[in-house]
Amino acid sequence: MSEGWREAAPPPARRLGPGDLGRVALRGGAILALLLVCFPALLLLRVPERLIFGLNRPVTPHLTQVVCRVSCRILGLGLVVRGAPMQGPGAYVANHVGWLDIFVLNASKRLYFVAKAEVAGWPGIGWLARGTGTVFIARDPKQAQAQTRLFEERLRAGHRLLFFPEGTSTDGRRILPFKPTLFQAFLSEGLRDLLQVQPVTLVYHAPEGEDPRFYGWWGDMPLAPAILSTLAAARQGRVEVIYHAPLRVADHPDRKRLSAAAEAMVREGFYAALAE
Repeated sequence: MSEGWREAAPPPARRLGPGDLGRVALRGGAILALLLVCFPALLLLRVPERLIFGLNRPVTPHLTQVVCRVSCRILGLGLVVRGAPMQGPGAYVANHVGWLDIFVLNASKRLYFVAKAEVAGWPGIGWLARGTGTVFIARDPKQAQAQTRLFEERLRAGHRLLFFPEGTSTDGRRILPFKPTLFQAFLSEGLRDLLQVQPVTLVYHAPEGEDPRFYGWWGDMPLAPAILSTLAAARQGRVEVIYHAPLRVADHPDRKRLSAAAEAMVREGFYAALAE
């Protein structure tokens, strides 16, 4: 993980005992088996789906959602959803805590992630991301117009794209300032009068007795130990997914105002949930 938020020292790596390794084998094996069955099925279904429906995907996102819901149950992670996903065309923006966000957000709503281009090359994860329709973006101003056209194409096809405007994952105990750059795509002439942007807050509550930052992933923390630590937990915590009222893009004059409005809602929901 590179260019990540690193203003807090990560907790010490957890040493796994025999019981921990057993839980890793059981949970990890069950999720891996689920992926080995369902991901090839998804790829096969994409062929007739593409031929019949083109860019639209009326079938395969349901399979992705089922896999993510079952994976959360295998982990034993409590999932609480508040509010309701929006109706009509639009995009989601959410705070970013760690690798579990992919499962949690897909479990609660059928959507497509927007990720940095480097993710496409990550072993295993990049393959899964490409297969499930993730949109990859490069941090290159020269590609901004092409990426905006891609966003428009996907959004007009009815895809609900999800952005992480913080630009990095965190320790799960704070909200970082939103970067307004990606919000510019929503303000294009072809989209601003059609779209809504729905802010979504993710709040993770660590298992009893564990570091409150248990589900966070940031700085130079390697991915494998973070995954193993979660799989090994004797008891899991829970995560809240809070859908806030959608924002009409046309009501905001520029990307900075739209970004600030979305950030304020995510931030307010986050700290209110932590205080409960």
